[in-house]
Amino acid sequence: MRLFRMLSLLLVVVAPAAFADSPYQVEMILVRQNAEPVINSRAAPENWDAGAARLGTDKMSPPRLNNIVDKLSADNSYTVLAHKAWEQNLGDQPVKVAITDGTEQFGQFPLEGVLSLQLGRFTDIDADFWINQFDSNGSVVASEHLSQKDVRTKNNQLNYLDGGHLALLIKITSLTAKPPSAPPPDIQD
Repeated sequence: MRLFRMLSLLLVVVAPAAFADSPYQVEMILVRQNAEPVINSRAAPENWDAGAARLGTDKMSPPRLNNIVDKLSADNSYTVLAHKAWEQNLGDQPVKVAITDGTEQFGQFPLEGVLSLQLGRFTDIDADFWINQFDSNGSVVASEHLSQKDVRTKNNQLNYLDGGHLALLIKITSLTAKPPSAPPPDIQD
């Protein structure tokens, strides 16, 4: 009976660690597909970030997909609007990150958006991004919007989220998983 109690206590202590958040690198490339007609939308709401944590410079990491960005930039069919990479913990609870680029004008940015990521067997993503144009007074005069909800993506591979004339390429890579081992050398007789 004493052994059973010890095992129960050990499970209570160890089990939460098995479901703890793990560190991941998230890398995203936001592109405009030039062959598609631009669809203007309403400007982002004033509370576009909905309380999501802002992506700080301390979390930024070196991007690994520069070769993809170079290929997209060389092709007239695409305009790369943003390329960002950062590290963050992901787990079974959704984590929202607010992403901006450019100079803020009255609470709005040229590029602003929120990514919500939830880790499971796959990673579930909600993405909302706005590309804003400002007039000389700093007011938003035109916006483009990318909205993708409940998208299930595979980890450790590049995923493409098509939003019409805007698209998001995203790769989520575990920073703790061991890389796959090399196959054994061929045994020759």
